[in-house]
Amino acid sequence: MAILKIAKMGHPVLREPASEVADPTAPEIRRLVEDMLETMADADGAGLAAPQVHVPLRVVIFHVPKSRDEENPNPVPLSVLINPVVEPLTEDTEVDWEGCLSVPGMIGAVPRYNKVRYRAVSLEGKPIDRVAEGFHARVAQHECDHLEGTLYPQRMEDLSLLMFRDQMRYHADGASEEAEKEE
Repeated sequence: MAILKIAKMGHPVLREPASEVADPTAPEIRRLVEDMLETMADADGAGLAAPQVHVPLRVVIFHVPKSRDEENPNPVPLSVLINPVVEPLTEDTEVDWEGCLSVPGMIGAVPRYNKVRYRAVSLEGKPIDRVAEGFHARVAQHECDHLEGTLYPQRMEDLSLLMFRDQMRYHADGASEEAEKEE
């Protein structure tokens, strides 16, 4: 396994849609996921998409520990999604703080759907079909945005709420727990 270099905002790999994975069970995909897991852990992130490590494929990983989503009593274990598709299940959105390993040191207030369904394939080639709410829905949308070449600042409605993390102390609302770790 290896810790991979994380692409930063401005790199072309983050601006283009990623390609479908032809064979989710291929050994090179398993190796990629293992390296992504090590990279995410090293960076103390909640999620990571393959384009963030310079691989333009439709692969995302994330987890939602209980400490990140107080409203949900069941933490979401490590999830590996290959060729995911996200579908909003409501028109209701919520604005909350997000960070990103590809936008280091920054934080922004981003609107996201409150409830989504995502479908994907596992490393074993088995279908995944889940409904997500709260931080789980937010992190799934955030990571899958990377597969479309979208970074969270592009989703923001008010760019005055894009700031350096260390300046959050001057913001009246403060940062939520969800943004303490970069996604």
